[in-house]
Amino acid sequence: MDFDFSDDQQSLRDAVRKWVDKGYAFERRRAIVAAGGFDRAAWGELAGLGLTALTVPEAHGGLGQGPIDAMVAMEELGRGIVLEPLAQAFIAAGVLSQHAPDAVQAAWLPRIAGGEALVVLAHQERKARHRLDVCEAEAAKTPTGHALTATKSIVPAGDQADAFLVPAKLDGQIALFLVERNAGGVATRGYGTQDGSRAAEVRLDHAPATLVAADGLAALELAVDTGIAAACAYAVGVMEQTCAVTFDYLNQRRQFGVPIASFQALRHRAADMKMQLELARSMSYYASLKLGAPRDERRRALSRAKVQLGQSMRFVGQQAVQLHGGIGVTDEYIVSHYFKTLTQLEMTWGDTLHHLGEVSARMQDTAGVFA
Repeated sequence: MDFDFSDDQQSLRDAVRKWVDKGYAFERRRAIVAAGGFDRAAWGELAGLGLTALTVPEAHGGLGQGPIDAMVAMEELGRGIVLEPLAQAFIAAGVLSQHAPDAVQAAWLPRIAGGEALVVLAHQERKARHRLDVCEAEAAKTPTGHALTATKSIVPAGDQADAFLVPAKLDGQIALFLVERNAGGVATRGYGTQDGSRAAEVRLDHAPATLVAADGLAALELAVDTGIAAACAYAVGVMEQTCAVTFDYLNQRRQFGVPIASFQALRHRAADMKMQLELARSMSYYASLKLGAPRDERRRALSRAKVQLGQSMRFVGQQAVQLHGGIGVTDEYIVSHYFKTLTQLEMTWGDTLHHLGEVSARMQDTAGVFA
């Protein structure tokens, strides 16, 4: 299979990498974390690079690019452990362009493309435990549309977003709605997360909502799979830079008069880190390539990818800290932030055990079909 990138994709990678290196240095990231974990100015810079428009259809002011272009951008953002949730723009663009009525697309997609509107997925509930078919949120029809009553947890940048994509039960079936944050009945409580980014608890009390998709489960599955692919690509970038910093440290740190990189045991551990990175990279490519596949094939592929990425992230993060020693867990040193990011990513969109169960269940279903 040809894994070469096009000239346009290489140019995209170079542009994002230059911005990360020059415009999102570790000192700026630390300042954003101290200020709450989200910076509108940085979000505007991502929009200025065209990243918020990357997967929005050209008919709505976007660039009309695909999952591979999104993967390239996310890898480079991972190198700088960028806090602003660009993946949410990819999720919103994909869901709205494929499932929303024309009027909703016309109202929101151009604003998403321009970076004027941050639309985030608000789907997690305390009792769901990563299951997308478990939903206690309720929607009711009103003379002007719909009203939602719900409590959603760990919503990315939830108290900074302009609108939410919210699954809720309508006539006993899950539907997907769009709710504006400044609408009546919407309350948010923001907080910092382990990796320094920002999330929020979102409560809706008969909040006015716009119907995006009557088949909300299908739209929600697409949203989550898009998020998993983006997280996998982002994690590859984080691991790549984690390895680079760790290998550089091994070459600089001296013991018994020689660099510790010359010790065979440490060289083996470094080689194992690199192997896990490459395994993760291959499965990240696989995940992005499968986003356009039929539902069952896509869901199975994304779970497989998340299992491998979860295993690789845990290994690379732990090895990096151990090879650094005590400095690896200090807040002043960047490796501790890579480690926290990898730890949180392993739990995002369902942890490794959850997706291992999903893979096993789907394999049993497939075996039953051919029995």
